[in-house]
Formats: sequence, structure tokens, C-alpha cells
Amino acid sequence: QVQLVESRGGLVQAGGSLRLSCAASGRIFSMNVMGWYRQAPGKQREFVAHVTRGGPTNYADSVKGRFTISGDNAKKTVLLQMNSLKPEDTAVYYCNAARYTDVYWGQGTQVTVSS
Repeated sequence: QVQLVESRGGLVQAGGSLRLSCAASGRIFSMNVMGWYRQAPGKQREFVAHVTRGGPTNYADSVKGRFTISGDNAKKTVLLQMNSLKPEDTAVYYCNAARYTDVYWGQGTQVTVSS
């Protein structure tokens, strides 16, 4: 069974940095796309960033220029480097991965940015 394992989030002051990681485990050859979504209290889950096998990346407008996503060639692991964090970035961050018609979600990790 395939599972996504996320690193522990954390508490960081505004302007600081934090790095999240996610790794796929189980019987799987590779992923086509891996990325991150987030959900703040009282809000809908929103797209943050993803990286596609082969290199192309995409970012939400709210994080462009501040966050960087990267992964290995097989897209079984993914990193999210978050810089210049803002209180608005506070949310539960969920790793997301897809392999053709199969979609997987992590359990979520809390990121809190204090002012």
C-alpha cells in the first residue's frame, strides 16, 4: 500500500524559513507529480506548489518567489523550501502525489508562522 510520509512542520517567526519533505513508501515505481497543498483554519484547502516528472514546476501566486519545490528524478520524494514566511502561511500542509489515475495524500503537518 502506498503512503506519503511528511516531515514534521514547526513554528517559525515571520521572515524565517522552514523546509518540508515528503516521501512515498510502499509498492510503487514512481510518481508523475508531487506537490503540496495547505489548509488554514476556516478556509478551503488550496494548492501551493508541485513538481512534475521531468522538472516543470508550478506555484500558487501567493508563494511565488518565496517557496521552492524540488524532487528527485523519479518524483518519489519532494522538498518544499519555504523562505520569507508570513503569518498568512500558517496552515496544515499536505503532501500530494499522483501516478496516472492514482492520487495520494499525506496526513498533513502543521506549519505556524508567528508575527
